[in-house]
Order: sequence, then C-alpha cells, then structure tokens
Amino acid sequence: MNKSTDDNTVRQFIVGHDDDGVRLDRWFKRNLPQVGFATISRWARTGQIRVDGSRADPADRLSTGQVLRVPPGGATPATAAGPKNGFGSKPARKIIELTDEQRAEAKAMLMVETPAAFVLNKPPGLATQGGSGTTRHVDMLLDAYASETEPRPRLVHRLDKDTSGVLLIARTPGSAAFFSKRFSGRTARKIYWALVVGSPAADEGLIELPLAKQPGTGGEKMMVDHTEEGQRAATKYRVIDRAGDSAAWLELQPLTGRTHQLRVHLAAIGHPIVGDGKYGGQAAFLTGFVSRKMHLHARRLRIEAPGHGQIDATAPLPEHFSASMEQLGFVEAEGNAPIDDGPPPPDKTQLKQEAKAHAKLYRKERRGERRKRSEVPGIDEKSPAMARRAPAKAAARPGAKPGGKPGPKAVAGTPARAVRARARPAVPGKPAPSGPRSGARPGAVSGPKPGPKPGLKPGPRTGPKPGPDSAPRGRSPR
Repeated sequence: MNKSTDDNTVRQFIVGHDDDGVRLDRWFKRNLPQVGFATISRWARTGQIRVDGSRADPADRLSTGQVLRVPPGGATPATAAGPKNGFGSKPARKIIELTDEQRAEAKAMLMVETPAAFVLNKPPGLATQGGSGTTRHVDMLLDAYASETEPRPRLVHRLDKDTSGVLLIARTPGSAAFFSKRFSGRTARKIYWALVVGSPAADEGLIELPLAKQPGTGGEKMMVDHTEEGQRAATKYRVIDRAGDSAAWLELQPLTGRTHQLRVHLAAIGHPIVGDGKYGGQAAFLTGFVSRKMHLHARRLRIEAPGHGQIDATAPLPEHFSASMEQLGFVEAEGNAPIDDGPPPPDKTQLKQEAKAHAKLYRKERRGERRKRSEVPGIDEKSPAMARRAPAKAAARPGAKPGGKPGPKAVAGTPARAVRARARPAVPGKPAPSGPRSGARPGAVSGPKPGPKPGLKPGPRTGPKPGPDSAPRGRSPR
C-alpha cells in the first residue's frame, strides 16, 4: 500500500504476493520504473532505502508483507496507480486501440478473473501469438483486459491455432513469473480431450517418444527422433469411450511440453487426431457428418496461484467438437474424471543429492582401474603408426628389453652407452679387462693396466711362426 504519493516526501510500500522473492532493483523496475538503477544504487549505498527498517542492497530479495521505505526523488509519474496493484505511482503505458468488435471478442473468451490471472476459452482458428502473415491473435486482444494504469497482461503458455480450450493469462509481471515456474516445474496439471481415428488396443498407457524439429520445415513441423537430437516427450492417455473400431474419445495428459507433442505422439502410434491433416494426412478425416476441423481441446487446467491459492478452470467444448461427439454417440458427462496428480516432482535439493551419489559411485567404480592401450578409444596397437612408435621408445631408453621393464633414464650430457647397468660378462679362458670402463661393478679399482710381477720374465711366444709368405700385420702382401 502506498502511504504517500508526493514526490517530496518519503514513500512506503508493502510488498505484495506478485513480488515475493524478486530482487529489490527488479521491484523498482516493475513498480517505479521512472527511478533509474544509478539512483537506486546511490539510495542503497547511503542507507536511504529501508526494508522493515533495515538497510537494503539492490540485490536483496523481498518477501510478501515487508515494508519498503523509498526516499523522495525521481521523476514524477504522469498518473497514480489504481487500487488493484497497490504499488503507488506508475507512468501511463501506451495501449493498442481496439475496435468494439475486438473488445467484444475478448470479453466473450473470458471465463475466470482472479487478482493474478485471466482464464480464457480460446476458440479454434485463433492464433495465440502473431507471426508472419498473422494479424489476428490473442496477444493483440490482451489490452482489452486492463486499463492504462494497470500493467499489460502477459501470455504464460500457448495453444496451437487449431486447438481450443483453457488459456492462462497473467495480470502482472510478478504473476507471470510465478506461473511460468509452475509450468516449467511440471506442477501444473493440464487435461486435453481428443477424438482419434481408430481404437487403441489398451484402455490406458504412456507414450514416450523423443521429438525434434523436422528438417526443411522451418521448425513448423515436429517428428519422432531417436537420435541425440530428439528431446524427451511423454504423454499419458486414457480411453473414455469407443465408437466401434472407427474412432475413440481419449483423455490426454502431457507430462512434458514439446511443440505439437500430443499430435505427433498420437499419429506415431497409428491413431491421428480427427481433422489433423498435418500429421495424419488423409487418414485423419472421417466420413459422414463428422467435422473436418481438428478435434483437440484443452479441457481443464489446475495450477497454483500466488497467495497460496489455486486456479482450477474447465472450458466447454466448441460447437464442432460437441456436434462430432453427438454423431459418434459419446456423452460429455462421462469424461469428467479427477486429475491423476502422480508422484510429486523432485525438488532441487533432492536432485543435487542424487547427482552427488551418482558421482561418488562413478568414482568408486573407476578407482584402481587401469585401462590398456587397446582399450583407449582411437588407438590400435596393430596399426603401422604404433609399430613404428614402439622401436623409437625402446631406443630412447638404453638397456630396456622388448616387453621388459624400462632401464634407467640417461643423464643429460652423458653418452648413452655410459648408462649400462652391468659389466660385460667374462669370456671363458680370457682375462677380464681391468681398465676403466663404463658399467664396471661398484667397488672395482680403476687405473692403468698392471704389468708383469717383479722377477718374472715373459714366456715364449706361442702360436705359429711367421712364414716367408706371411706379411706384417696391417699390410697386405704384394
């Protein structure tokens, strides 16, 4: 609540449900956009902004019910805010001028109005957002639900152009962020009704087929893709009634939110939605008096609302869907069943604990594991490159034997043959050399070769005497 709107006095505001959990600077952008970030930072640095009497930082997050003190200053807005938002002054926004016919169309779609949202029943044939060649869409009509002093309503999710049913619109930026988290967190429950060609064998089941954009369609068409490009998609279905083997009435609950998910999944199992020629082709149309329009309807939406409330809206069937139900002998009241909530989605803390446990188990399995070269991806020991590399490694370490342990490494600046670990084995009948030699055993005495012992003369020379034809050593006979 705003206690003072004079630009020369201190202002106080009470944080509402829509702004629960937002940053302080984000709160100013939503509720006092005329105050710049530099001014907010200066006010916070000098202690002029207070939250429940305490100093605040622009990065602090606010909670519902807190009292925010704002000093005087900043540009004066053109108009004052109405009682619905309860957040002081805001400048008037520029709205789109709508005709009386467009305003009547917007009012006809409105089913439920709450402080946080508008719930619409979108008719078939009306696009949710504009695009190339699309000038008539729901987003264009949202200005019919708010005045100049109120924030423009925002889309939270979408429906295909030919799909009818419940569409949720957020009234404020805060409620838009709140609802978006519920849709992305899979806590919102959506129920669709569909008429399909043929009759599924099982009364209920789960379709799990990954989806991806079909190449060459500009992202306008999806397909089942089992490669790594495909994104997980899951759909629960229940057969409400059957019209022999020609058609069936299904209740669908998407567990993920992929584009065209329900249409692609049903066509993939051989039961395309009646009237869906994009994915079912000519087989998607029934003969007789059944309409050729697509028979897919967002029947019900249940979602948590800001302020610990809940929105539970049910959209009536469009005219062509009701007529086809009557032609096939289906009774609408038989399809109203309670929503199956299923197991609650895991929170962030649980997901972090599961990730830590998985990482711990992975490290335990890898502990002490030694992979051979043949197990390393991309390396083949039998390849010519590896055969040439093996002798080069052996030559780099003298003394190493093929298949044996590597010898000691060479010291820089030392000849390679000076690193031998053992002396040469002695030859029987031949004295071992006693001079300095590399590889001598530890403790061996090095020095000049010793001569004959004193008192002993050299013995007679053994061996054959040189003949007349023999030549001196080193010379060849002439």
